[in-house]
Amino acid sequence: MKEAMPTIWKPSVTVAAIIERDHRFLMIEEETLDGVRINQAAGHLDPHESLIEAVIRETLEETAHDFTPTALVGMYLSSFVSPTTAKEVSYLRFAFTGNLGKEYAQPLDDGILRTLWMNYQEIVDCKDLHRSPLVMQCIDDYLQGQRAPLSLLFTHPSVLGSKL
Repeated sequence: MKEAMPTIWKPSVTVAAIIERDHRFLMIEEETLDGVRINQAAGHLDPHESLIEAVIRETLEETAHDFTPTALVGMYLSSFVSPTTAKEVSYLRFAFTGNLGKEYAQPLDDGILRTLWMNYQEIVDCKDLHRSPLVMQCIDDYLQGQRAPLSLLFTHPSVLGSKL
């Protein structure tokens, strides 16, 4: 009898944009299964895109702004149990900082209620509404000057298969 292959645990890969202007951070308010939450512009890596392409796309979809990443703030692994589904969810988040560009007159992504410019204390004060504990960790790391060059990230052409 053939032995079954063990299940391999795989976290969801996500990206996030840490954008600061005049001591305020660009945040989003979104409707989730767990209610209204505060997050950075963030989302899942799609098939056939690089991490940099993903954060540019997610920022445009969720804030209606162009975004040019300039540095990697950090890579974060987290797990939590969803209060709605009672299932454990794990994420591997790549957080970027960079420059906010042109704003477009377009609707925000499904579930995004609005964008907000919030100062640090306002973000701390609504900690119970954060989409995940990584929201605050990414901002704290950004404020501590944590930066890595984008050259750390390599996307093999095979990933971009359908784009070639």
